[in-house]
Amino acid sequence: MAVEVSLPRLGQGMEAGTIVRWLKSEGDKVEKGEALYELDTDKVTQEVEAEASGILLKILAQEGAEIEVGKRIAVIGEQGEDVPDAEAAEEVDEDPREEGSPGPARDEERERGRETSADDEPPETKEPASSNGRVKASPLARRIARERGIDLASLTGTGPDGRVVAEDVERAATTPAHATAGAAPLEAEVVPLTSIRRTIAKRLTKAWEAPAFQISMSADMTRSLALRERLRDEKVTVTDVLTKLAAIALLRHREVNAHFVDDEIRIFPSANIGLAVATERGLVVPVIRDCERKSLVQIAADRGALVSRAREAKLSTDDLEGGTFTISNLGMYGVEQFIAVLNPPQAAILAVGAIEEKPVAEDGEVVVRPLMSMTLTCDHRAVDGAKAAELLRELKALLEEPGLAL
Repeated sequence: MAVEVSLPRLGQGMEAGTIVRWLKSEGDKVEKGEALYELDTDKVTQEVEAEASGILLKILAQEGAEIEVGKRIAVIGEQGEDVPDAEAAEEVDEDPREEGSPGPARDEERERGRETSADDEPPETKEPASSNGRVKASPLARRIARERGIDLASLTGTGPDGRVVAEDVERAATTPAHATAGAAPLEAEVVPLTSIRRTIAKRLTKAWEAPAFQISMSADMTRSLALRERLRDEKVTVTDVLTKLAAIALLRHREVNAHFVDDEIRIFPSANIGLAVATERGLVVPVIRDCERKSLVQIAADRGALVSRAREAKLSTDDLEGGTFTISNLGMYGVEQFIAVLNPPQAAILAVGAIEEKPVAEDGEVVVRPLMSMTLTCDHRAVDGAKAAELLRELKALLEEPGLAL
């Protein structure tokens, strides 16, 4: 019996996703659990596995289509089996009377205007498809058009039935003809936001709503660097040492290992530490779980696998969820000190700079030590300054003498 494949909800708050690429074609054999297509959500692009074994009888959602959760996107069944009455999945559409869209009262007038304009155009010019006076366009195309101030009615759609798709709007956005009236033409490259970039924008905007504060300390990394050197063959890095010791410090000061959600503080019994990773598509924060229980070698292996998947755009939703604390390390770029923005709903994030040789006073003498700056940003609704200082002081002590972690 044929099985209808629906778009799954891959994470809390997910309402829709975009089919990036089908990994199977109609008529191909599919095994249950085998990667069937790539799906782009507001968090990550990942492969989605087939729900059943059989033949991919019909694809109902084309590549590039933005589909609501629960909509049918494909049919899997036996060879030669009749496909049930399955209509193509509808793309996520918006209210016809959304802000910036034409009002129905003047549909007829606008239609006459478009017909008049069409009479003046060369015969080969194709009018965008419309329904009841409203241009047919994908939701993403409408959103980009609103942001760029582009009239959808002026575009020629290249999608099915002349539908205007995002690529049409992006192409028009780089054309001087669509520049704002009266403004001097700019030689600017227009880069539409990716789904990850939009998520970053939303989350950072939300982060700035929190009453945050920062405190800083520097740690003498002499012994931590020696520990890293002993484990170099196991590919242990300074970030791995920092992750392990931060987890131990967090479990000794659990008030910081917390979320602030719905006017309540949720304190966690285990340290799931997110590591900020820069990728070509934007910043992502994959999570290493139960860091306090893992060895440095295990943390190094987990970190290496997560970073590889992040840079290959193969992270799953599970890789990104459940973090209780985040570390952002820009030391490899030579950054001496910086302030990281909170990663809601987490109550704190640690920004780490480069390890630098600096003169310090020791027993009345000036000596040179490898120092690393650390800046802790906290949500003051969940964490007070004294608690934050205690955590940072604990972490400093552990970094300067890792044996204290035993």
